[in-house]
Amino acid sequence: MTTSPAAQATIWQNRTVLVTGAEGFIGSALVDLLVEQGARVRAFVHYKPYGEKGHLARHLGSSRVEMVAGDVRDAGRVDDAVAGCDTVFHLAALIGIPYSYDAPGAYVATNVTGTENIAESCRRHSVRRLLHTSTSEVYGTALTAPISERHPLQPQSPYSASKIGADMMALSHWHAFELPVTVVRPFNTYGPRQSARAVIPTILAQLHSGAREIKLGSLTPTRDFTYVTDTARGFLALADCDRALGESVNLGTGQEISIGDLAQALIAASGREAEVVVDPARLRPSGSEVQRLLSDNSRAREWAGWQPEVPLAEGLKHTSEWIAENLHLFAADRYQV
Repeated sequence: MTTSPAAQATIWQNRTVLVTGAEGFIGSALVDLLVEQGARVRAFVHYKPYGEKGHLARHLGSSRVEMVAGDVRDAGRVDDAVAGCDTVFHLAALIGIPYSYDAPGAYVATNVTGTENIAESCRRHSVRRLLHTSTSEVYGTALTAPISERHPLQPQSPYSASKIGADMMALSHWHAFELPVTVVRPFNTYGPRQSARAVIPTILAQLHSGAREIKLGSLTPTRDFTYVTDTARGFLALADCDRALGESVNLGTGQEISIGDLAQALIAASGREAEVVVDPARLRPSGSEVQRLLSDNSRAREWAGWQPEVPLAEGLKHTSEWIAENLHLFAADRYQV
């Protein structure tokens, strides 16, 4: 049974929680939801000397959100941030796949070592629950579909390899130290605030800039797209799901669409006219392209009472409207890795 909004608010009322990667796309949506539910949020953001807080700007000065600048690679700073928290949502990561080809070491340092720092601090401070964020990319191209959590892990990019390492590091603390951790594995999350490195904002930014040719990489891979508010709700549902302790849990819709068909759906949602062309610069190495991702979300549904609520067409419309209003944030004529 899905927990009602009133019950959720009671659950989270005045809990102190840490969200790493809080200024990011999913992280900021999770902060918004936690504040709505009455939590006190410690938002761990990557230090920037100019102090810009991105998607968390609306919470500046809020008594419910404490901004803490730092870097998950810094064990001492992480430990300070974790101290006194009931629940830790660990979302901080390097996430772009193309950039991981150029800087794999940076992905290991942030994603694997950063996760070790988080897990060790959670153990030291006896945190009630750690929610570690994974990615559907760890599965690689589907060998069987839909993909359950028992599907083999396939490191088809340095990014996915680093996330596999991070997942295993988090789960090792469950097995070795009984740290109460759950690995949350979102499939392709999308929605307002997502950066141009992802396919949906890439397409929409080109469309709303007036492009008549939409440049993309491979059009044949399929993906399972989940709206960002549904993903955020999944994190909260799993944070109080004892059955998920020591386990990985998929958050996906159980429906897939090819990138080519997605582009056509976005053209329709935007009200624009354009044709899709393949840009060789955007193609991944053949052995690294994940051809099919389709989730089996049975664990999330049966264990935590979670299910996606926003249909793809509705989510694409909301996202299109947001990008049209915030087009100044995107460089539509440049390939963003």
